[in-house]
Amino acid sequence: MSSEFIVKSTYNSQDSDRRGPLRFIWSHVRRHPLIAFGLFIGAVSNAGLAALLFYFVGDVYDALLAWNAGELTQQGVRDVVVRVVILIVGSQLLRSVLQFFRNFSSEIYGQRVERDVRDELYSDLLGKSMTFHDKQPIGEIMARVTNDVRELNLFMNPGVNLIIGSGMFLIAPILFSPQITPQLIITPLLFMVAYIASQYHFVQSLHDVAQAVRGSFGDMNAGAAEALEGIEVVKGASQQEREAAKFGNLVEYVYKKFVEQGDLEAIYLPLLIWGISLVVGFSHALFLANTGAISPGDVVRFMGYLSLFGFPVFVSQVAFSQVALGYASARRILGILQEETDLDQNVEGYTGEMDGAIRFDDVSFHYDQGKTIIHDVSFEVEPGQTVAIVGQTGAGKTTLTKLINRTYDVEKGHITLDGRDVREWNLRSLRSQISIIEQDVFLFSRTIAENIAFGVETATQEQIEEAAKMAQAHEFILSFPDGYETKIGQRGVTLSGGQRQRLAIARAFLTDPKVLVLDDSTSAIDSATEDKIQRAIWTAAKGRTTILITHRLSQIRWADKIVVVKKGRVVAQGKHEDLLQGSEAYQRIFARYDNPTKQSGSVPATQAGD
Repeated sequence: MSSEFIVKSTYNSQDSDRRGPLRFIWSHVRRHPLIAFGLFIGAVSNAGLAALLFYFVGDVYDALLAWNAGELTQQGVRDVVVRVVILIVGSQLLRSVLQFFRNFSSEIYGQRVERDVRDELYSDLLGKSMTFHDKQPIGEIMARVTNDVRELNLFMNPGVNLIIGSGMFLIAPILFSPQITPQLIITPLLFMVAYIASQYHFVQSLHDVAQAVRGSFGDMNAGAAEALEGIEVVKGASQQEREAAKFGNLVEYVYKKFVEQGDLEAIYLPLLIWGISLVVGFSHALFLANTGAISPGDVVRFMGYLSLFGFPVFVSQVAFSQVALGYASARRILGILQEETDLDQNVEGYTGEMDGAIRFDDVSFHYDQGKTIIHDVSFEVEPGQTVAIVGQTGAGKTTLTKLINRTYDVEKGHITLDGRDVREWNLRSLRSQISIIEQDVFLFSRTIAENIAFGVETATQEQIEEAAKMAQAHEFILSFPDGYETKIGQRGVTLSGGQRQRLAIARAFLTDPKVLVLDDSTSAIDSATEDKIQRAIWTAAKGRTTILITHRLSQIRWADKIVVVKKGRVVAQGKHEDLLQGSEAYQRIFARYDNPTKQSGSVPATQAGD
């Protein structure tokens, strides 16, 4: 599987062929056959009508020579000129109309390919597992979603558009020249062979450079995103100059790669080949004219046909460079789409309503290429029971909760919900019935109402307000001029830590989960608000399984069961009174929590931040 969830996009992404960059591009290109037909007809007609122009000019030249030799009257010349002018104007007007449709089709083609690929990529990213997202810098991902996808648009237009159009200009001289005399096909054929050979070498050399250009741009984007995301830390440590210098090095690297591409494009042999072909072709045509094999007008026609090679020579440098960059971008996009994951949606899995009975049975886990975090953990949680997980920072408390909803999968052992292994559950059904409120709350740049209702699309305003009241958030929300319609900044930066956490709790209340996980979710709430929140949590915990990761002594005491974790292992479990008597590890932890200076002052070292 390339994703744990298959997220529906605006078109059937199953049509996408991900077995290679060319197959991937072709699978998107072939979806628009009518547009392709319009592009092809425009390209063929453009070359053919351009060749007719020189054919007509040759007629005028022959007529003038015949008049000069007394073989044609002035009226006869005038008739020829009038006829040719009408044919030229008519043919070139038709050429312009067909060119318009060709360019229009090409632009529509590029835009639709960009739209479809971006939609497919974004949908795939939403379905990727957290293991994937943990390894990928956000800036690098954004470079692929935006700039690399844009390169596929440019791959189509002007890239493929110019290549198809210029390709017809390569064929036209080969088709029209022999009509003058078969001998004149020699120069166009020799040019074609040399042109194809030089372009093959050019594209081969350009491939690696294009890959480096796209890769360097992704690294630069990742560096910028990381610095901006951590701008508060940068400013707080007064490291602006250092970060600017670091970003400058990334920009310099991108610059060097673009220069390498420019150097390669500067050595462009087709220009030289075309120049030599003009000289050879003109010499050959003059020789044939002197022998009487062709007329002077035929020489004009033939040189006009050879001049058609100028269009592919000049535009192919840009076109093939753009195609190479588009191909490199397609490869980078496929690098995401083809990324495998061990998690899957398990569409055929169990979708029943959850009671909330949780069992850890000899569970071990380690993050990708990291040391083992969880060692042989076993404990049970009864339906409707409140369990507090306590331990020092880095003990693995948060990791345990992320295994329940399959944010990550266990390496060894089993976790069951209502007697079923969590891997047997339909993933969407599993996660929709489990709500996790973390210490680092994420809020979207949307209204307060939209943030609370995230996950319950059908929620009414009354339900949203009721959830906010339960989370003790209603009062501060109404203090804003726009109330529930107040739009908050990214990640909720316009709110205090306590306000963000109360909105997250309100969001959990609204989803009405069967299992509620509170990962130190009241750490940023003052003592007065905590008393209100405590009552709200008590209310929310009734009838549902609740797991608390907390340093708050008041919450630990009212838990039905306490699980003590140390270095990824469960060292004790039971009720508060029993653990005080029989667990040395819990006694040490409780002694810290019971310290009044710790409890009311700074957050203790044993808070659940791991």
